[in-house]
Amino acid sequence: MKTFEKGSKKLINAWAFYDWANSVYTLTIASSIFPIFYSTLFKDKDELVSAFGFEMKQTVLISIITAFTFLVVAISSPILSGISDYVGNKKNFMKFFCYMGGIGCFGLYWFDLDYIHTSLLFYFMGLLGYWGSLVFYNSYLPDIAFEEQQDAASAKGFSLGYIGSVLLLLLNLGMVMFPEVFGFDTSISKEITNSGNEVAIIEATETAKNMASLAAMKISFIMVGLWWIGFSQYTFYVLPKGVSSGHKVTKEVIFNGFRELKGVWLELKGNLRLKRYLNAFFVFSMAVQTIMLMAVYFGEKEIEWGSDSEKTTGLIISILVIQLVAIVGAILTSRASSKYGNIKTLISVNGIWMLVCVYAYFMVTPFQFYIAAGIVGLVMGGVQSLGRSTYSKFLPETEDTTSYFSFYDVAEKIGIVIGMLIFALVDQISSMRYAILFLFIFFLVGIILLFRVPENKNV
Repeated sequence: MKTFEKGSKKLINAWAFYDWANSVYTLTIASSIFPIFYSTLFKDKDELVSAFGFEMKQTVLISIITAFTFLVVAISSPILSGISDYVGNKKNFMKFFCYMGGIGCFGLYWFDLDYIHTSLLFYFMGLLGYWGSLVFYNSYLPDIAFEEQQDAASAKGFSLGYIGSVLLLLLNLGMVMFPEVFGFDTSISKEITNSGNEVAIIEATETAKNMASLAAMKISFIMVGLWWIGFSQYTFYVLPKGVSSGHKVTKEVIFNGFRELKGVWLELKGNLRLKRYLNAFFVFSMAVQTIMLMAVYFGEKEIEWGSDSEKTTGLIISILVIQLVAIVGAILTSRASSKYGNIKTLISVNGIWMLVCVYAYFMVTPFQFYIAAGIVGLVMGGVQSLGRSTYSKFLPETEDTTSYFSFYDVAEKIGIVIGMLIFALVDQISSMRYAILFLFIFFLVGIILLFRVPENKNV
């Protein structure tokens, strides 16, 4: 197989193309269609679900499984990264998680409350596959591009991921909203049609369309898996396997990743600015990620939609609003940080998130939810990109940036675990409205901690 030199256009394009392949998972399954599909499995939005010997709210179960998945990623990624770097076969690890995620997407086609544990296993596989493959995908960046190329390569990946995921999402949403156009059966029985009972005909038609939309959602899960695995083949074909060392994996190698994280933790004691920023990031990122993961579930359960079809359409519109506005928000945030500085901009963005938490507690109507979606989109992309770039700017002069970013990723994942568990606890004992409102505290603490970050890097 032909190998390409570091920095070559084809190698960078092949690497960035994996974003095109895997981004469909986060947009179609994690953020949009699966939450809608999951809610349709319950006759009543307050219906409890039995799993692992407990009865809990529907949203609580998903929160716990999501938190557990991120915990597995946080624990395993330092171990697997250390092994792959030592042995030199990171592409095999990336393939493993990619195929696991794709198979998990396929399995969601059979998601059924009567087989809840098997169904949740497929959900777990998809989520773990996505985040697990991302660890190795990100680690390839310094291998395929020189330092001056890395920002452009990363941006290209983001752009391809956004375009690819939106294209498939639009197709899937079309299938869900207009199932009859895509060949799904929406017919009703002749007996009802000939009965002359207009109410019965309307109800039967609505039921038939809902069933067709449900079938379309299940097909979309298969399409995501095929898209993810299929398009990733080009990336796997071009990317280098890694420099094989011929070494055997030992106990020392397995725990090498954790030793690197410990080394970063000890170095933070001598870098007050980076340490205080990480404390702030850990707190506000915890809340941001939790809201992003649970936003559609909140809209499905807490907003007063007129009918099931109106609910599906409304949630789909909200998802598209968030995606479109997020582009504008990322640009505005970038310009604001250039003019006012990263920390001041982050403080302002966290202030907007605080208002979102309060606003979400009171919103009831679909129109109010659309407004919230627009605001979330405006600050969603900005806070993520600015959070990472600020961390990058605060790093000390070192060649070992991989260890620092590994520490950053683990801190982010642990924050998501804590945020999701707190959200699930408050949701279980009260409601999702109080759970969202409770996140207000994290943004407030985040702002306080950001004010404590020194401006001078020599402090």
